[in-house]
Amino acid sequence: MAGDKTEKASPKKRRDERKKGNVFKSQDIVTVVSLLGSFCSLRFLFPVIYESTVSYAKKCIVGVGELKDFQALGGGYYLRDLLLQFIKSSLPLLLVAVFMAALGVGSQTKFLFTMKNATPKFSRLNPIGGIRKIISLKSVVELSKSLIKIIVLLSVLYQFLKRCLPFVTASLNISSLGAASYLLQYIYSMILKVIMWFGVIAAFDFLYQWWDYERQLMMSKQEVKEEYKQQEGDPQIKGRIRNLQRMRAKQRMMQAVPTADVVIRNPTHVAVALKYDISSDRAPILVAKGVDHTALKIVEIAMDSHVEIIENVSVARAVYSSTELNQEIPPELYGIVADLMIYIYQLKGKKG
Repeated sequence: MAGDKTEKASPKKRRDERKKGNVFKSQDIVTVVSLLGSFCSLRFLFPVIYESTVSYAKKCIVGVGELKDFQALGGGYYLRDLLLQFIKSSLPLLLVAVFMAALGVGSQTKFLFTMKNATPKFSRLNPIGGIRKIISLKSVVELSKSLIKIIVLLSVLYQFLKRCLPFVTASLNISSLGAASYLLQYIYSMILKVIMWFGVIAAFDFLYQWWDYERQLMMSKQEVKEEYKQQEGDPQIKGRIRNLQRMRAKQRMMQAVPTADVVIRNPTHVAVALKYDISSDRAPILVAKGVDHTALKIVEIAMDSHVEIIENVSVARAVYSSTELNQEIPPELYGIVADLMIYIYQLKGKKG
């Protein structure tokens, strides 16, 4: 059927879709890149955040001990200030997460920024369209990914609790600092495991989103034809223009036949008209040529214009095949054509 989309998207279609903001992007890739960047930053910045927060917490505790300051400022002041201190310490971590997310999006969209997708579209409120989206392949894939993510998180959480509950009892016999260090390292390993599993899901999502994006961009044969018409013009109109150009070129050629010195023909299939001005031309110039009907027309005009006509099969064919209109004949034909031109001039001299 003409409406079946079986053709790959053309470069123009891709450019138009990009202008609309419709570009390929895997959101799971963005999530994994952001999580990985945040995790690496957390490993590096956690000691700084921890020291800064604990140090300020100690300061607050000391302030609580000084009743005058505590009564004057109130407990809310210390709590609010402690929270602000934690946010300031964690701000680099947030900035890294935002930067990595932007990098994940930009690397896929080539840093395209457009507001077209941000404008509301009332067509999205169509209930029938909403039902179609719910039962579409894409919704099934998204649901499957969400379920797998939940299973991964629950599995990691189960392993964490299974391993940490016995550790809580055992930690009574070791220092609190050692227990906290061990627990922190285990949390790090759990987070890394989650990121790795999410990375596997993101790799699948990348391939699926690419396939789905290419499928949505596909064009029908009719769309390809319409696009070609828009870019190159209607083939029928272009054909008529070319025919008109050929007709005008032929008319100009026929108008040049009376100016020729000689027409060489074979005897009805090929005809060439040559013009030679001793004062300005290095060699005879081809002013008209043709085969079959055009050849007969050249001969007819030559006869009406009293242009000399010579029958020479080999010369007519050689000039026709080797010389373009309004160009000099090639050097290899100088000799034989020169003999013909001398013959023509002799005839003209006798007639004169």
